[in-house]
Amino acid sequence: MTRPKFLPLLTALIITVTAAALPGRAASADLAGSASGPGAVMLIGGALADDNSAVYGEFVRQAGGSGARIGVLSASSASPHWAANQVGKVLERYGAAEVTWIPVSVKKKGSGDDAANAALAASMTGFFFAGGDQFRYVESMIHADGSDGAVLAAIRQRFQAGAPVAGTSAGMQIFAGPDMITGGSSYYGIRDGARTGYYDTDEILGYWPAGGFNFFTSGLVDTHFDARGRNGRSLRLAADTGHDRVYGVGENTALVVTGAGTASETARVVGTNGVSILDLRSAQVGAVGGHWSISGVRWSYLTDGDSYDPGRWQVTKGATSVPASPHDRAAAPPSTDVFGSYALRDAALDLADAGRSTATTGTTAESGPRFVVGLTKGASFLAYTAGGAGPASFTDLTVSIQVG
Repeated sequence: MTRPKFLPLLTALIITVTAAALPGRAASADLAGSASGPGAVMLIGGALADDNSAVYGEFVRQAGGSGARIGVLSASSASPHWAANQVGKVLERYGAAEVTWIPVSVKKKGSGDDAANAALAASMTGFFFAGGDQFRYVESMIHADGSDGAVLAAIRQRFQAGAPVAGTSAGMQIFAGPDMITGGSSYYGIRDGARTGYYDTDEILGYWPAGGFNFFTSGLVDTHFDARGRNGRSLRLAADTGHDRVYGVGENTALVVTGAGTASETARVVGTNGVSILDLRSAQVGAVGGHWSISGVRWSYLTDGDSYDPGRWQVTKGATSVPASPHDRAAAPPSTDVFGSYALRDAALDLADAGRSTATTGTTAESGPRFVVGLTKGASFLAYTAGGAGPASFTDLTVSIQVG
C-alpha cells in the first residue's frame, strides 16, 4: 500500500516581511478589483489552449491590461522554469506589459521564503499559477505549521488590494479552501472513501484538511471535471467531509469569481466547455448492498456567459441562452463507462434532449463492485440551448450513485 506523503517537518526560516516593507517597484497599474476589495479569482479547469482569448484576455484585463505586470508561479511543475516560460509567452501575446517568473520551487529549499522572491511578488499586479501537482505548492509556499511563506504572504496582500489570481489545473486546485483534493479517481473514491494526505496513486482519494491557499472557499473545487470523469470523486469527498457544494470546472474553461469570500461573491463562466455545480443540501447518504450510496444531488451545468450567485444558490443564464425544446425520442443506451471522458456530461445533455425519457443510467467500467449512476429530470429541471443547436446546459438534474 502506498504510504501518505505529508509536509516535511523541517524547521522553516520565517522571514517576517510584508509587501509594504519590501523593496522594489510599487504595483501601480489599475486593477479591476481594487475598488471593491479582493481581486478576481480565476478558476481554470486545465488544458487551457493558447488561443483561448476569452480566458487569457479576461485575466490580462483584470491585471491591468496594457499596464499588467504578471508574476507566474510554477512550483507545481516538474520543470518549473520551462512551464513559466510557456505561460509567459502566451500572456505577453495577450497584451501584458511584463511577465516575470517568481522562482519558487520544491527543488530549491527556502525559495518560498526568499526575500527577493517576496519582493518580486509584491511588485506584481496579477498572478498566474501553472499546472502540475498542487501538493508541490503546499510544500514550497506553506510552512509546516500552516502559515504562509513570505512569497505567499506577499501575493495574498496584493490579492487583497485587488490583484487577480488565476490558476489552471493544479494551479486552480491550490486556490481551494479546507479539504483540498490531492488526488484520486471517481471509481476508487466512491468505493473506498476519502483519506487525509497525499498519495502517489489514483486508487486513493486523498485530501488535505487545511486546504490550499484558501482564495476560494464557498465549496469544494475540482479540475478537468468532465474530461476525466471526476463527478464521483468530488461527490464522495464532499459527503465525507460535510461540504454541501462542489464546483467542477471543465477544461479550457474558467469560472471567474469576484468578491471571493465576501457577501457579494459572484461567479461567471468563460470558455469553451462548462462548469458543474453540485448541490448536496438535500442529498441522502446511505448504503446499498453494503456499499456507499448517495441520492438527491442536484446538478447544474453552466456554460459561457452564465453566472452564479453562491449566497443565493442562484443561476442566471447568459443572454444567448434560451430554453431548449427536447426532441421526440428516447435517451441513448446507458454508458458502460460512466466516469470515462465526458461520458456523464454527454449522457446528461442527451437526456435533456430526449423528450420521451425522464431518466437514464450509466455504469462504471470497473466491476468490483459495479456502481450505477442515475440521472433524473425532476419538476425543476430546465435545459438551455445557444444558437438553436441541441441542449448545451441545464439546471437541477438529480443525481444518484449506488452499487448495482
